[in-house]
Amino acid sequence: MPAKLMIDLQFASPTLESVVEKTASAALIKKWVKSTGANSGLITLRFVNATEGKKLNAAFRQKDYATNVLTFPYERSKNSLTADIIFCLPVIQKEAKEQGKTLKAHLAHLIIHGCLHAQGLDHETDREAKKMEALEIKLLKVLGFANPYLNT
Repeated sequence: MPAKLMIDLQFASPTLESVVEKTASAALIKKWVKSTGANSGLITLRFVNATEGKKLNAAFRQKDYATNVLTFPYERSKNSLTADIIFCLPVIQKEAKEQGKTLKAHLAHLIIHGCLHAQGLDHETDREAKKMEALEIKLLKVLGFANPYLNT
């Protein structure tokens, strides 16, 4: 029996769940995750408010503000992946508005971004950033979204 990718969606509140569900169905979010190439393991996507986002960013990155996405990869091998990815919905909503993007497009980008981090990609150097951004642009195009790095 081939290994399977399990995708768990969690919401810090019913309000956050409602906003996300109005933006993208669970099935669509899972399609976005699977588009990144992860094919077995467990990826948990948790949508949080600014208070929880700030608390997690402070605890794990020593930064005293909420950020859009935090990725916690626990296990990564050639065949399997285990990770938690935290999305701070108020930050994502604010960024989408400021960047003139739909919430759906920005959320798709950040889900792909977080999943690529979980798979070991990063953007600490210019070379890493160019590689990661090129892959994000390619994956988003296949899913019907514009280049997220234009007009930002």
